[in-house]
Amino acid sequence: MHDYKKLKEQFLLNPEITYLNFGSFGACPKPVFEDYQRWQLLLETEPVQFIAVNGIENLKRSREALASFINCNADDLVYVNNPTYAINIIAKSLKLNAGDEILSTNLEYGALDRTWNYYCKKNNAKYIRQEIELPVHSKEAFIEQFWKGYNEQHTKAIFISQITSATALKLPVKEICETAKAKGLLTIVDGAHVPGHVPLDLSELKADIYTGACHKWMMTPKGCSFLYVRKELQHLFDPLVISWGYESAAPSHSQFLDYHQTQGTRDFSAFLTVPKAIEFMKENNWKQVGSDCKELSRNNYQRFCALLSSYPLCPINDDFLGQMCSIPIKTNEPEKLQRHLFENYKIEIPVMRHEQNVFLRYSIQGFNSQSDLDTLYQALEEIISKTDLLNV
Repeated sequence: MHDYKKLKEQFLLNPEITYLNFGSFGACPKPVFEDYQRWQLLLETEPVQFIAVNGIENLKRSREALASFINCNADDLVYVNNPTYAINIIAKSLKLNAGDEILSTNLEYGALDRTWNYYCKKNNAKYIRQEIELPVHSKEAFIEQFWKGYNEQHTKAIFISQITSATALKLPVKEICETAKAKGLLTIVDGAHVPGHVPLDLSELKADIYTGACHKWMMTPKGCSFLYVRKELQHLFDPLVISWGYESAAPSHSQFLDYHQTQGTRDFSAFLTVPKAIEFMKENNWKQVGSDCKELSRNNYQRFCALLSSYPLCPINDDFLGQMCSIPIKTNEPEKLQRHLFENYKIEIPVMRHEQNVFLRYSIQGFNSQSDLDTLYQALEEIISKTDLLNV
């Protein structure tokens, strides 16, 4: 087991808070945050050199480190603020005809449901949120349900999360992508929760398009994510902002990089911290840390389900779970419950609505221990006995 107390000292998080919500926005370890501030200081010390002279080369070094970490070509990556931004690039440029369909699930992140709905409506296309029954019993059952939404005449692409947000489920994306390719479909994967959380090998996954956040489980500063597009498809996607990279006076070897990387004045310091974040994980044996966190997360899942008269959303194993678990709960006031946990028990944990369901989701990072989950358990016991915020 790793030393969670030693790791806790490496983070800037308020030590008075039981922090069980790493999945939402991540958090920076001190060495990574210091690296961030170093880059920002360089920017303010000499803005012209930082942006106009050294910017492209510094971004290249960072992309190369990230590409090595997720196993792809560095020139097939561009940095973006968040995965929602990345998918907006894709959805806006994707040529959709009337009647075309994008096949997805009813488990996707709400901002991206909205993105696809917006662009599909503009083109008289359809965004198909195929219903997945919960709990999920096996990979085979999930895959069978997913492909029930496929229409041979109209489905043009699939869009799916590798790890879902509200339900915290690892989905069999590799198998889905393999079948999609056999059917001639474009494959678009939302991997917001994946890098630094579970192993990611883009050369093995073979998705056409992939986006992931570095500011979640990779622990970089906020606003650091990436978009990967297979080289043969890069010419299809325009930048959201037309700037100096369009018809560039000094074009690079890659229109993809020019279009999406050369965006005028902006502080891209967060992007440059990726090598430091990778270094931090290596120095702290993150493979062991992740393994311990996954074990802690799964060992407590059934216990919380029993307390809340609920059920696990999937088999409690590596196929479906990482360092997060979501528990279906019954409450008429999820937002009030979340604030109650924070204000009265100093527990930071999300209580999320998703369609007609509400989920309590805990995330386990290297600084968490069994005592953190015990604190949550005791708080929920008291809430059940003393308030009407939970219907058990």
